[in-house]
Amino acid sequence: MVFRSFDGRVAASLMVTGFVLSLAGCQSAGKAMDNGALQPDPPKVKASDLRAYCPKVTLREGTAYFNSYAKGGQDDPSKLAYQAAISDVTRDCSRSDGTLTMNVAAAGKVVPGPMGSAGTVTMPIRVVVAQGSQVLYSQLHQYKLPITDTSAATQFAFSDPNVSVPVPAADTYQVFVGFDEGPPKAATPAAARPAPKVARKKKPVTPAAAPAQPPTQTSISDIPR
Repeated sequence: MVFRSFDGRVAASLMVTGFVLSLAGCQSAGKAMDNGALQPDPPKVKASDLRAYCPKVTLREGTAYFNSYAKGGQDDPSKLAYQAAISDVTRDCSRSDGTLTMNVAAAGKVVPGPMGSAGTVTMPIRVVVAQGSQVLYSQLHQYKLPITDTSAATQFAFSDPNVSVPVPAADTYQVFVGFDEGPPKAATPAAARPAPKVARKKKPVTPAAAPAQPPTQTSISDIPR
């Protein structure tokens, strides 16, 4: 009897072991159980996608910094509210149905100035995709960043994940990102004063000239030929 009981435990142990091994085999195939349903394997990254063309992002000279001043203190260092600076740019690319979609990102920091205060700062950041002289994509973002500590710099990370352009036939795309404050404002001219009215004097009436008298001498051209 003792021997038979031992055989029963061995058989049960073998059945449990077989079930565990079969379950492990299913999981090793890349599928998981979720409420009794098998989930498909996640999509695999193709080697061709890794080698595919992804345009490089360039930070143009003159677009890496953005200054904000207190009201009426433009270009006055003592009235500087904050200075924002972009230090790094990057992107990643994906392709689908002839469309190249890029997620363009820029990172940097905002340093408070003498007139800096807690609140939200707005930074104009533009993303452009160009091919030669042709602009394929241009979007200006008003990126908002909350500032809580005015005694230290605040880091920021901006991204535009919706940069979509046709897949190029050649590696000729250029991607730019940077601050864009727009064209400088022209100085408003002072209001023109009306010119003083000048009294016009009437011209004296010139008497009509007397009819000319016929010449007394005949020229060569007047002789009929």
